[in-house]
Amino acid sequence: MIWVDFAILLACILIGARIGGIGLGAVAAVGISVIVFVFGRPPGSLPGEVLLIVLCVVTAAAALQAAGGLDLMVQLAEKLLRQHPSRITILAPFISYAFTFVCGTGHVSYSLLPIIAEVSRKVNERPERPLSISVIASQFAVTASPLSAATAGMVALFSGTGGFGLKDILVVCLPSTLIGLLAGALAVRRVGVELEKDPVYQERVAKGLITAASNSETQTSVVPPGAKWSVMLFIGAALVITLLGLVPSARPQFDINGQAENLSMVESIALVTLSATALMLAVSKIKPEAVVATPVMRSGVIAIISILGIAWLGSTFFEGHKDQILGGISGYLMQYSWLFAVALFLLSILLYSQAATVAALMGVGLKLGIAPPLLIAMFPACNGFFFLPTYATMVAAIQFDSTGTTRVGRWVLNHSFMLPGLVTTIVSLAVGFAIARFVYGA
Repeated sequence: MIWVDFAILLACILIGARIGGIGLGAVAAVGISVIVFVFGRPPGSLPGEVLLIVLCVVTAAAALQAAGGLDLMVQLAEKLLRQHPSRITILAPFISYAFTFVCGTGHVSYSLLPIIAEVSRKVNERPERPLSISVIASQFAVTASPLSAATAGMVALFSGTGGFGLKDILVVCLPSTLIGLLAGALAVRRVGVELEKDPVYQERVAKGLITAASNSETQTSVVPPGAKWSVMLFIGAALVITLLGLVPSARPQFDINGQAENLSMVESIALVTLSATALMLAVSKIKPEAVVATPVMRSGVIAIISILGIAWLGSTFFEGHKDQILGGISGYLMQYSWLFAVALFLLSILLYSQAATVAALMGVGLKLGIAPPLLIAMFPACNGFFFLPTYATMVAAIQFDSTGTTRVGRWVLNHSFMLPGLVTTIVSLAVGFAIARFVYGA
C-alpha cells in the first residue's frame, strides 16, 4: 500500500499545484479522504502550531498594509534607489530582501518591481539584471525571516527537539542567504548585452512601444498619519521575536508539573504579533474590516489552507508507512544527507511554496535522523520554484520590464531567473553547510 499512498500523494501535489491557490490544500484533503474513508487508515497529525503562527503573523502584516505602512516603506526604498541608480543591481536585491525579511512574505516585492524597472531604464542599465536577482532575493529572504510562514514551520518542527529553534535558523540561514544573494547579484552584473544594444529593446523603441525614460520620480501617494507608527510597531515586533529566539532566558519561565519551562517560541510569536496588531489598530485608527480585505491577508489565507492540506497529507503518508520509509532510506541519507536538499528543491518546484515544502518534507528529514543543523542549512533549498518561470513574482517582473530584457527563452528553462537562482541556491547551501559544520559540528 505504500506505493498506492505515494501515488495518491504525488497526484494530489501535481493536481493541486496545477490548480493553484487554495487548490493545493483542497486537493490534498481529497487524498486524505481516500486514505481514511476508502482504505480505512487513520489520518496523520494536524500541523496546528504551524497554522497558529502563520495566522498570527499574517494578521500583523495585513494590519501593516492596511495602515499604509507598506506604502511608506516602498516610498523610502524608491528614494534610496534613485539616489544611487548606478548601483541598482546590487542595491535592489538587498532592499527586496529587507522588505521580505521584515514582512515575512515575498509578495511585498510587487510594489518594488516597477520602481526597479523604471530606475534601471532611466540610467540605461539592463533591467533584467536587477529585476531577476530582486525576485530571487524576495524568495530567499523567506527562509531567513523570523516572520515567514516557512520559518514558522521550522520553529514548530524543532519545538520538540529542545535544543534548536529560531536562534539557530537565524545563525545559519541569515548569513548563508545574504552571501548567496551577493553571489547571485555579482553573477548577473554583466548578463546580456547592454540595453542600447539589445535587439528586443531596439525593436520596441522603433515601433514606438516604449516612451523616453522620465527623470521625474513616480508620483507618491499620501500615506495615512498612522503609517509611521504601524511600521515602527511591526519592525518592533520582529525585533522582539528575534530577541526572544536568540535569548531563550528572555522568555518567561513557568513551573509546569514540577518542571521549569520557558514560554515556547510558538506562543511567543503568536502573542507578540497579535499584540502588535492590536496596537496598530489603535494608533492607526484603521477598521478591522480593512485588515481582512488586504492582499496580504488574502495571500495568508491561501497559505494556511495549502499548509493545512499538504502537511496533513504528508504526515498521513509518513506515519502510515514509517517503518518502511525509515528502514529503506535512513542509512543512505545519513551517509549522503545533502541528497535531502535535492529532494527539497525538487518538491518546492511543484509546490511553489517554501512553507508547503517545509510542511511536506522537513518533518520526514527529522524523523529520518538527519541532524537539525543540517536540515536548517538545507532550508534555502525550499526556494526551487524559480526553476520554472511561472511563479507570480517572476511573471510580474517580466511584465513590468517594458524593455523586454527580462524574458523567457525559446527553451523555457533558459529564462532570466535561472542563473541568479542557481547561483544563490548553491552558494547559500554551501555556506549553510559550512556554518552547520563549524558552529554545530554537524
